[in-house]
Amino acid sequence: MDLHTLTQFLAVARLEHLSRAARELRVAQPSLSRSVARLEAELGTPLFERGGRLRLNEAGHLFRGYVERALGELEAGRRAVAEATGEGLGTVRLASETFLAFSGPLAAFKRAHPGVEIELHQLTAVEMARQLRAQDVDLAVASQPIAVEGLESVRLLDEEVGLAVPLGHPLAGRASVGVEELADQPFIAARPGHWQRRLLDRLFAGQGLVPRIVCEGDEAGAIAELISAGLGIGLVPALARRTATRLPLAWVDVDSPDCRRALTLHWPLGERLPTAARLLRDAVADWDWTTGEAGGPGLAGVPGVF
Repeated sequence: MDLHTLTQFLAVARLEHLSRAARELRVAQPSLSRSVARLEAELGTPLFERGGRLRLNEAGHLFRGYVERALGELEAGRRAVAEATGEGLGTVRLASETFLAFSGPLAAFKRAHPGVEIELHQLTAVEMARQLRAQDVDLAVASQPIAVEGLESVRLLDEEVGLAVPLGHPLAGRASVGVEELADQPFIAARPGHWQRRLLDRLFAGQGLVPRIVCEGDEAGAIAELISAGLGIGLVPALARRTATRLPLAWVDVDSPDCRRALTLHWPLGERLPTAARLLRDAVADWDWTTGEAGGPGLAGVPGVF
């Protein structure tokens, strides 16, 4: 059982598809299949269900967690040695569901620390949880809960989420609207797993309804643009609303106290965070997300940080 085999196993486990994993790893599919089979023989049990679509079985899910943690520890050790031997501050890996609002804090950070490389990973909360657990990312900013033990966090922003409609829409003149009034409206939405989609589904489920979605995609930042084109209506957070002033849109409050989002920064507990990641963590936490400039709440109130 070597690192190469374990890395291949993780690719197959993540994609649950041999040919896609082989393309990603740039190996021949028969070779990859043999590698997985040898691993299963060494463990003495199958790791995948092979009837129809390839899927991890119970043993596969169990083993995957151990492999992710083991490889994550090795990568953390490599980065720690590089930092200790004077090879600079290295790279910091930041995950988020969207990066539309990050240009300000990231630009300020790069000016202050030009030698630090930043890797950005656009992920859902479920993917962030997995990559934080495996130490594949250092920091994660999410608009929904991340269920991983051993994390610290700080709330960056708690804001209202409103309804955006095209100018001339029947709702454009309204100050507010109830969820039940939106039952037949066409919605522009993010794909399942994204926080905006989860919020939309949750609001409608609370009324015993299902939203009528006419467009869904991975590019949440395009929602306001598509709404302004007259293709439908959609939920847009206050932060995005402030950057969409050029668009011909009307903004309507939603009559629900749950129509909000909380933007939270997460990182591993304790001393395992590399210096570059600690610096970026502090810069993101110190950013004032309501005004778009430095000088936010910071980390002074977070236990264990200072």
